[in-house]
Amino acid sequence: MCHVIVTCRSMLWTLLSIVVAFAELIAFMSADWLIGKAKPSSSEDVDNRTGGSQEPYHPTLGIYGRCTRISHMQFSRRDTLCGPYAENFNEIASGFWQATAIFLAVGIMILCAVAFVSVFTMCVQSIMKKSIFNVCGLLQGIAGLFLILGLIIYPAGWGCQKAISYCGPYASAYKLGDCSVGWAFYTAIGGTILTFICAVFSAQAEIATSSDKVQEEIEEGKNLICLL
Repeated sequence: MCHVIVTCRSMLWTLLSIVVAFAELIAFMSADWLIGKAKPSSSEDVDNRTGGSQEPYHPTLGIYGRCTRISHMQFSRRDTLCGPYAENFNEIASGFWQATAIFLAVGIMILCAVAFVSVFTMCVQSIMKKSIFNVCGLLQGIAGLFLILGLIIYPAGWGCQKAISYCGPYASAYKLGDCSVGWAFYTAIGGTILTFICAVFSAQAEIATSSDKVQEEIEEGKNLICLL
């Protein structure tokens, strides 16, 4: 018989697992890993029409995508265009970024699988006599290692020609030049830290769902068990 067991620690672990997976996925897909040096946003013709001065903007560059601003002369309007600069894996700007993409993709796939499984831990706490929480915690630890490898390798690609075109001639491996780090990189770092926190906290979720209080509730014949 399926017993639905809900505790504060198990629910917190489930929510954190889902948040971490989404955070890493959003960071990976974002083009805001590098913020390029300031560039003029429009031509003099557009500025003469609007009567204003040129306002610099900062193009952004991701692992496989980028954002830049384009001007519509006839409408005096500026739009930001975002999309992948690489049509396939081999067109990613740097071999280091290709390795980063592989490591991050593997880590994110593991995290998404764990997030999916975590939803069902309320009903199923073990499989093949192994605790799902412990197995998921182990997988989260492995995912965290893949994420760390990807994040360590990523700055080595700052010396590629694509990054230099955004960051200036002084950009090189582990040197930003005229660029700055965007929110996506910080989000990936924060998500990696939370991944290891989830891996450790999975043990607490296991303890909470297999405590003596839970066993007493099961022996009383209750199918829905909610504990603080």
